[in-house]
Amino acid sequence: MDDVQILMPREVPLGGPRAMPVRRTLPSRQRSLVGAWCFLDHYGPDDVAATGGMAVPRHPHTSLATVSWLFTGEIDHRDSTGVHATVRPGELNLMTAGRGVSHSEFSTADTTTLHGVQLWFALPSRARDTDPSFDHHVPEPVYVPGGIARVFLGDLFGVRSPVVTHTPLSGAEILLDADAETVVEVPEGHEHALLLDDGDVTFEGATLERGELGYVAPGRRTLTIRSAGGARLVLIGGEPLGEQIVMWWNFIGRDHDDVVRAREEWMAEIGGPDPEQGQRFGPFDAGQPAALPAPALPGGRLRPRG
Repeated sequence: MDDVQILMPREVPLGGPRAMPVRRTLPSRQRSLVGAWCFLDHYGPDDVAATGGMAVPRHPHTSLATVSWLFTGEIDHRDSTGVHATVRPGELNLMTAGRGVSHSEFSTADTTTLHGVQLWFALPSRARDTDPSFDHHVPEPVYVPGGIARVFLGDLFGVRSPVVTHTPLSGAEILLDADAETVVEVPEGHEHALLLDDGDVTFEGATLERGELGYVAPGRRTLTIRSAGGARLVLIGGEPLGEQIVMWWNFIGRDHDDVVRAREEWMAEIGGPDPEQGQRFGPFDAGQPAALPAPALPGGRLRPRG
């Protein structure tokens, strides 16, 4: 349907040219944000023996939160707040970067297949310099017409996640049965997007192919999802951020100079005499793989989006 915008995935190597491939739908040329959601990678089922799985050494973030949600496999997460956690299927791991944090992500040694999504959302200006933090939450499955949902953020299907997001947004995994229809009640002022992981689905009348993200603007009170043969989906949404952001590499700022400053501070920290004793982005555990250096900035000033 004309009122559903279909965002096509593009394949990107995660962490380098020979790394695990991911399918990225946010940001795209057509759309930078869904609410505060600004990044969506969809990966797998990935044969870890063939690709090496997820192997992302220590790297920085600013003014955003990362959301890890797995369908299959496990990931070791380690960050500069002192957290060392295992990301497991059906369990939310949310890291709020705030003023600055660094972390690493590696598939566990016994993971043979890795499959899931990683998302980021931008923190609003009032929370962009908050202290970094980490939240873990295991949402209970809720039975909905035609299937099961796990609400990991926000308020959907009559379930509210306890995890603080600093901006109104929502996220849920939905498993639909064959010949199923479910109608989701949503806030009229929020925008939403639906990712098809596997199966078949129509979203507000529009057909999605695997890996595509269907977007709908604010103004709806319900969203109708149908599947003939069954499907696994991820629904995200939120109140429009109402702010422009500059997003480059792993940083979010409000202007070009914010990003330049974050890059300079990161490079100074990892190149200093004692890179394990960080300042803005550290400290970090000793004995870990070398941190990722930031790429060179493009020519000209970075342009805001959103």
